[in-house]
Parts: sequence; C-alpha cells; structure tokens
Amino acid sequence: MAQRGQKDLLQKLADRGEEAMSKLADVPAADRVVGAVSGMGKRLDEMQKRIRGLESIEKRVAALERRVDKLADATGSKKRRATPAKRAGTAGTTRARSTTRKPPG
Repeated sequence: MAQRGQKDLLQKLADRGEEAMSKLADVPAADRVVGAVSGMGKRLDEMQKRIRGLESIEKRVAALERRVDKLADATGSKKRRATPAKRAGTAGTTRARSTTRKPPG
C-alpha cells in the first residue's frame, strides 16, 4: 500500500510538472527567458575558462620579470622599475584610461 501511495504522489507531481511546463510554453516571454538563462550558463563557462587562462599568464609574467631582474643584476645596470604589487583579487580592465582632461563645460 505504501508503494501505491508513493506512485500516486509521484504521478501527481509529474502531472503538475507537465501542466506547469505547458503553461510556461504558452507565455510569449518564456522563450526569451529560457534562452537568456541558457545563454548565461554558456557565457559563465567561457568566463571561467578565460580567468583560468589569465592565472597562467600572470604566473608566466612573474617568471619573466624575475628573469629580467636577474639579467639586469648580472649586467650591473640599474633596475628600471619595481615589480608591481599584486592586485587584491580583482580583474583589471583591458582598456587603458585616458590621461588627458576634457575642458569643463
């Protein structure tokens, strides 16, 4: 009897789910919402891949900076710049900021 009650409950849930899906299919904006949600998942995956790629590039840049510093020390020349401080967990912008000021007005 417990199995029959469980099957009835599962059948009711399945029926309700089908009804909800059919109602959503009838709503005109539902297609756009579903498309946007699925698109966000794809874009999120792409961003995660890019961020992983940035981490490896940062490691390579740090290694290259150390090599340049060693070469500069070996030749006896002065260091041209100090190693930049590590950013606090934020990604930098890819666009350079303008250094010219616009006139007021």
